Amino acid sequence: MRKITAPQRRALIGARHLLAPSRRVDSVVEVADAVLALHATDPATVFLSAWARMRSPDLRVLTEHLFEDMERLLCMRRTMFVVSADVAPAVWSSTARTIAARERTLLVKYLHEGGGWDEKWLSRAHGAVLDVLAERGQATAAELSAAVPELREKVVVAAGKPYEAVQNVCSRVLRVLAVDGAIRRTAPRGSWTSNQFGWTLAPPRPPEPPAAEARAELVRRWLERFGPATLEDIKWWTGWGLGDTRKALHAAGAEAVIVETDDPLAGSSDNTVEGFLLAGDSAEVETETWVALLPALDPTPMGWKHRDWYLPQAHRAALFDSTGNVGPTVWRDGQVIGGWAQRKDGTIGVRLFGKQPRAVVKAVDIEVERLRTWIGEVRFTPRFRTPLEREIASE
Repeated sequence: MRKITAPQRRALIGARHLLAPSRRVDSVVEVADAVLALHATDPATVFLSAWARMRSPDLRVLTEHLFEDMERLLCMRRTMFVVSADVAPAVWSSTARTIAARERTLLVKYLHEGGGWDEKWLSRAHGAVLDVLAERGQATAAELSAAVPELREKVVVAAGKPYEAVQNVCSRVLRVLAVDGAIRRTAPRGSWTSNQFGWTLAPPRPPEPPAAEARAELVRRWLERFGPATLEDIKWWTGWGLGDTRKALHAAGAEAVIVETDDPLAGSSDNTVEGFLLAGDSAEVETETWVALLPALDPTPMGWKHRDWYLPQAHRAALFDSTGNVGPTVWRDGQVIGGWAQRKDGTIGVRLFGKQPRAVVKAVDIEVERLRTWIGEVRFTPRFRTPLEREIASE
């Protein structure tokens, strides 16, 4: 089997993930396709991930493409992602469809236990929401609740227990409609970091491939961007079972290779482990020196389960929270060399690990200024805060 070294893998990150300056692009659709899917759990992440990979991102155009030309799906690992229209059918058929069905089942159970309502009640509520949006074009959750009586209902959660609570059903009902692809969010109302948004009808879905075919397509696309990678990496990223992952790898025409690793989880005594690459992929790119500031939950640091080759074990506790969410990171030539955060006064603070060459420190300073200029007066805090981000933000 071919052997792919850690330096080779790191060089691929700069080229394929559009982080080297010469690789930056002008379209957020190109950005999303380069990393396959943009994390969308935190509203700021999508914009900052795009900024890091674009030449001169225009906020108005960026927002328009994100909310009109792309699709937001609850999919891999039950995480919210934004994907391009080209990728969406494979993601929906391979992963999101199953999650949507599960979410609806859980909602019906929640409604039945808390209020005695059933699937017919939910279908009636959904139909009423769609009618309102068809008439108005778009509406906020509050406006929909005022127009649809079902959305004003309340349920009792954990009845009879010390932590019993009463909850409004509106957000849960709208969320399942969105997960199912019937409605979608509008652009944020106010700043691009805002959680305030409206709802509108989603366009009809294009034809989708069968699930097995979609899984093979998704793995093929993923290996083009993240390969070489281990079986565990692929299984973790997709959230699939081991059987479906193996079948998808075979159907995608993946080639077994040897990759360097220092991760003890790999169970390797000679710092190598079996990985997979698309057949015919040379894994060779022209090297280029670069630095990048990536936001919390960016798809690059969250792209692999085994991270030793780009993030030393000693620094993981500072950069990840207790549930595995990464904070803002500083990169140099395919390796994480520090973290960053925005302070209350709007300045960007950076903490680098160890002594870095003067040229690298200067390049980081340039990126900090580029980010500060683009952000302007906007303030943001990651939804999932990590130890190092908290430290820097409080300085």
